[in-house]
Amino acid sequence: MSAPRLEIHLDRVHHNARALVRQLAATGISVTGITKATLGSPEVAREMLMAGVGDLGDSRIENIERLRNAGITSKMMLIRSPMTSQVDRVVASADVSLNSSLEVIDCLSVAAVRRGCIHGVVLMVELGDLREGFLAADIEAAARHTLDLPGVALRGIGANLACQNGVMPDDQKMAELSLIATELEASLGMSLEVVTGGNSANLDWVNSTEGTGRVNNLRLGESILLGCETLHRRPLAGLRTDAIELVAEVIESAIKPMQPWGDVAQNAFGEFVSQQTPHLRADAGSSRPDDGPVGPGGSHLEFGARTIVALGRQDVDPDGLMAPAGYHVLGMSSDHLVLSTGPQTLAVGSEIRFGLDYGAVLRAMTSPFVDQVFLGASV
Repeated sequence: MSAPRLEIHLDRVHHNARALVRQLAATGISVTGITKATLGSPEVAREMLMAGVGDLGDSRIENIERLRNAGITSKMMLIRSPMTSQVDRVVASADVSLNSSLEVIDCLSVAAVRRGCIHGVVLMVELGDLREGFLAADIEAAARHTLDLPGVALRGIGANLACQNGVMPDDQKMAELSLIATELEASLGMSLEVVTGGNSANLDWVNSTEGTGRVNNLRLGESILLGCETLHRRPLAGLRTDAIELVAEVIESAIKPMQPWGDVAQNAFGEFVSQQTPHLRADAGSSRPDDGPVGPGGSHLEFGARTIVALGRQDVDPDGLMAPAGYHVLGMSSDHLVLSTGPQTLAVGSEIRFGLDYGAVLRAMTSPFVDQVFLGASV
């Protein structure tokens, strides 16, 4: 197989989705499976649906259209406020969208009437993370405005926390959302179909609270794909953290000095790279040739195996890579990833397998130079 490539283990995605669906069902919470990190992959979406997620969600209408074109007919939610320039596409392909702007809802109404359909609207409430949402004081007016419009139907309210400023979805925040839902229903004389409380960051709250109140839906992506919660990136019990791996090929491996020599300025990305690499001494070899490069003060430099793989910042976020045990990422340019690989060199053409965090998955998925290989699909 070619490299670099993402290996997406669909059976592990299925396992994680099924475990989360079952866990949350016991608390009365349904799961919307979020496919945005995989660019709306139909393969991943099908595994989520077979594992029991109630519907699918994505932040890009292009990804939702990809899923529709692949024959997926499940309910779909656009989880970023629609752009007014795309409302016709939104009402054509998404059943529901999360909204925080009356101007956008007005445009959705016009587009839905033109198409002859009803588009579901979930009003987002700002609970303190300061990304999207109506202030609590304005939510009733927004709801009444939505109810007065043709072509759109108020489906519920929602919130998003921990994405912009890391504000946690705790008991206090979720109780506030529940209270807003209850008061809104009383004021409007109607029942809200959905109170979507947030994302994978809410799992700590679910596991620690005595009651989930009115929250009956979570939008889960990272926890399904990577098996962790997103407040502290801790693995979740019983979930697989290796559902997505990045495989890269070695293009050079040699015994070299473990620190650069010569006058130092900015690197290609405007960074001043620290030369303090104390963890390398345990990996370094004992070879210090007398005719080798000389470091500061005239001392000969420590030598060890430095390995380059064909992978760069154009492909993946270097801060989101997890190298194999005993290996250390030293740096990454546009096209080269440099590693300390212990006292021994590696064979050119061999492969190294990396774990990834969510940001690294996002960038690798969007790189045209990283192949995607799906393994272990369910029948």
